[in-house]
Order: sequence, then structure tokens, then C-alpha cells
Amino acid sequence: MVGLKEELLKSIWHAFTALDLDRSGKVLSHNLCTVLNVPHDPVALEEHFRDDDEGPVSNQGYMPYLNKFILEKVQGNFDKVEFNRMCWTLCAKKNLSKNPLLISDEDAFKVWVIFNFLSEDKYPLIIVPEEIEYLLKKITEAMGAGWQQEQFDHYKITLNTSREGLSAWELIDLIGSGQFSKGMDRQTVSMAINEVFNELILDVLKQGYMLKKGHKRKNWMERWFVLKPNIISYYVSEDLKDKKGDIILDGNCCVEALPDRDGKKCLFLIKCLDKTFEISASDKKKKQEWIQAIQTTVNLLRAGSPPPHKEARQKRKELRQKLLAEQEELERQMKELQAANENKQKELETVRKQLEAAAARAAEEEKKRLQTQVELQDRFSLELEREKMVRQKMEEQVAQKSSELEQYLQRVHELEEMYKQLQEALEDEKQARQDEETVRKLQARLLEEESAKRAELEKWHLQQQQTIQMTEAEKQELENERIIKEQALQVAMQQLKQLELERKEALEQYEEVKKKLETAANNTKSWKDKVAHHEGLIRLIEPGSKNPHLITNWGPAAFTEAELEERQKSWKGKKATSE
Repeated sequence: MVGLKEELLKSIWHAFTALDLDRSGKVLSHNLCTVLNVPHDPVALEEHFRDDDEGPVSNQGYMPYLNKFILEKVQGNFDKVEFNRMCWTLCAKKNLSKNPLLISDEDAFKVWVIFNFLSEDKYPLIIVPEEIEYLLKKITEAMGAGWQQEQFDHYKITLNTSREGLSAWELIDLIGSGQFSKGMDRQTVSMAINEVFNELILDVLKQGYMLKKGHKRKNWMERWFVLKPNIISYYVSEDLKDKKGDIILDGNCCVEALPDRDGKKCLFLIKCLDKTFEISASDKKKKQEWIQAIQTTVNLLRAGSPPPHKEARQKRKELRQKLLAEQEELERQMKELQAANENKQKELETVRKQLEAAAARAAEEEKKRLQTQVELQDRFSLELEREKMVRQKMEEQVAQKSSELEQYLQRVHELEEMYKQLQEALEDEKQARQDEETVRKLQARLLEEESAKRAELEKWHLQQQQTIQMTEAEKQELENERIIKEQALQVAMQQLKQLELERKEALEQYEEVKKKLETAANNTKSWKDKVAHHEGLIRLIEPGSKNPHLITNWGPAAFTEAELEERQKSWKGKKATSE
């Protein structure tokens, strides 16, 4: 939480110093509460910024209110980019250079945010030459250009002679002037700044296209993956507009390679507590890079370590602090030696004065001795002996002081040797940095080869898309044939319904004929009874053919045999037409 507070304070410092003193507190506080999702407290705001001598620009200051009512309530559930953009809006118009720059306002905003990340934790904010070199190298590598160390060393010498570092606006002018990006167009510089912004500010550790297997339909879809310190997000494309899902990473996750299967190559598996994700990279190199990047991220989560770029920034700061402490210690020792040397010089001067005074006293006593030689012969002998003893003690003291002076000079010589060794160590470090630059150039060449391979893979992907489109066309043709057959089937069903209706009508006609036959049979029986009664003779004549009766689905003798054959031919013809 302390680190988050320091990051917020840097952006807030820019916004506060850019506003007018009489209205900076209220305007800035209201905007901060909005973007940081902190509840507004209008009572505390009016109480703190009342119109008297205790306002935010007095001895009470703005920091107590900012810490108590805003920063201590921040939970981290806010959009950092939106927060930085609000602070940028308040300070950019006043401080941004009016000279035309080779970068857009959006790129200048991203450079400003990166400055707040890399600047020192002291105010007014500056970025030291070591961090300027680190940032310019990152941008140059992202552009695919070579780093001009001699040019920066010359610039660094010029910078060190005038100041300790650059402000945010001077850094924007330096990058926007194109001094270290000559020969590059605006789009290339913009893409390089965006790539560095994604890595340092948005914590993007790796990103790229890969295939992902679905959990429900089990189909493979191409997605744009973005790896961050504790999550992998995947989108439809690299514009990040249509997000499809997240893979939450923790210390329990693991990643492992899979053998090629089902026509998919370069497979690997990400295992989490609740889900498992199968992913296919474009080639073996990309597969190994993604496995290594994800495993490194999981290891950092297990160890509780920060992302690599934040850890590297902390190490650079600690190294600068260590060198500064060593330099201060060396200066302190030199001052102590200088003070000791001055004290020794004073002691030697005191001894010399004592010797001169002793010599003066001896001359005076010698003169007195000559005057009173006869009278004080015995006394002179005693004084002479005493004087010899004093001289001997003085000589011993001088010898002792000379020995101490030699020891002091020896210590000065040892410190000079230590200083030479320190210079040699600095030269070794410079050589190591040059070796590191050589390795980075080699990495840049490898990235160029990788870009060529990526272009070839994109060409193969386009051919595959064309093949898929041809397959889709064939599938559409089969779908059209299926629709035609379904229509024919519907026609046949309609004909069948029509025949069913005709069968019902024929059955009704059969029932009517049957009733008529029964009526006729009754009439015939009545007639035969009358004939038998009157003539005594019964002669029965029955209608109909002697052939066997036809039985159909509509009842007996519903159709004649000829009609039935005609209907069968009609049905067969309609069936052949529908097929």
C-alpha cells in the first residue's frame, strides 16, 4: 500500500503544482475522489479549505487532508490509466512545450506516466541519467534500431555538468525531439513507446496470437493472449476491444507441454484449481517462450516477488543508493584524513616553535654563562647537563612525531591504492555493460528473424482461411440441397393429407351407397314377398358382378380396379418428382 501511495503522490504532485493556488485544493480533491472511487466528504472539504489563513497554501498545507481523507481510503479498485489521465489533463496544458514534437499528445502522456514510474522518490521529481539511459534503450530496442552509446555518453556529460537529471517535461521534449530516434517515422516511435508503456505501466509480460480449445464445443479458436503478473486475458484481436475470458494465475497453477494430436501442433496445458486450458502456439519457439514466461510468472507468485521490471527498477535504485553511500563514505574518510593531516601539521608547527624557543633560551643562557663563567662554573656544568637531557627528550619527541608522520603518509598511500582499485572496478562494470549491449543487439537480430517467420506464418494462415472459405461454400451448397429435399417432403406430406381427405370423402360416399343398398334390399324383400304372395313363385335377381369384391383402405368396393391402378400411377409420379 505504501508503494501505491508513492505512485499516486507523484501524479498528484504534478497536478497540484500546475493549478492556481487559490483553487487547486477543491478542484483536485473533487477529481481525485471521483477517479479513485473514494466517497466524497463535502463537510471535511469545506472545513479544510475554508477562506482564511489556515488554507491549503498556509502552514497547515494540503498533504494532511490528502493523506487523511483520500489516500488512506484508496482500496486499489480504480483505473490507474484514468487516474493518470486526469492528473495529466490538469498539468499538461501549462507545462507541455509549445514547440512541435515528433510524438503525439497520447505518446507524450505515456512518456509522462513512465517518468513517474522511473523518477526518484524526492521532490521536485527528476529522472536521473541512469534511468534516462534505461528508458531510451528500451524504446530503441522496441523500434528495432541500434543503441548509440557514444551519443548518449556525450549527452550525459553535458547533462551532469548542469543538473542531476531531467523533469517530466524535459524528458518529453528529449524523446519528442527525435535526437535518439533519427531515421524513424512517427508511427514506429509511437508503437515503441506503447510497447514500453504496456510493459512498465500495464505490467504486460508477454502477448501474442495463439489457438485455444473451447470448454463446451471443443473447437479451436484463435485468440490474442496478454500475460500479466497474476492473470492471462484473451481477446478476439489485438485491439483488446472484445474480451473473451481470463485465466487467473496463482502459486498452485502449473504449465506443461503436450504431444501433438488431433492435427494440432505445439500444444501445452495450463492447469488451475477449477479449470484446465489447452493452447496451441504457432511454432516450437513460441511454445517454449510462452511456457517459460508463464512458469516464471507462477514462480514469482509463489515467492511473492514483484514483476521483473519493478524488481529491476528497485535493484537499480538500491545500486545507486549503495554507490552514493560508498561515495559519501569515501568523501567522509578523505575529510577525516585531511583534518588529521591538518592536526599533525599544527602539532609539528607547535614542536618547531618549542624548539625555536628552546634554542632562544639556550642562547640567552649561553650569554649569561659567558658573563658569569668564573663565578658559576659549577652551576654551568649542572645546567649544561640538564640542557643536554632536555635536548635529548626533544629529539626523541621529534623522532616519534616523524614516525607518526610516516605512518600517516603510508595510510594516505593505501587510500590512494583503494581509490585506484575502485576506478578499476568501475571500468570492469563499464565493460560488462558494453557486453550486455552486444547481447541485446544479438537479441534484436533474433527478433527480426522472428518477425520474418511471423510474416510467413501469417501467409500460411491466409491460405488456410481461403481453404476454410471454400469448405464453407461446399457446406452451403449441401445445405441448399437439404432445403430442396425438405420442401419436396413438405409437398409429399401435403399430398398425403389431400389423399387422406379424399379417402374420408370416399368412405362417406361408401356409407351413403351402403345405406341406399340396404334400402334397395328392403324394397326388394318387400317386393319378393308380394310376388310370392300373389303368384306363389319367388324369383330373385341380385345385382353386381360375380367377380370377387375389392377391399381397400376406404372400405369394400370403394374404387374399381381401373381407378385404383390410375391412382397408383399418379402417386408414383409425384413421389419421383419430389425425390
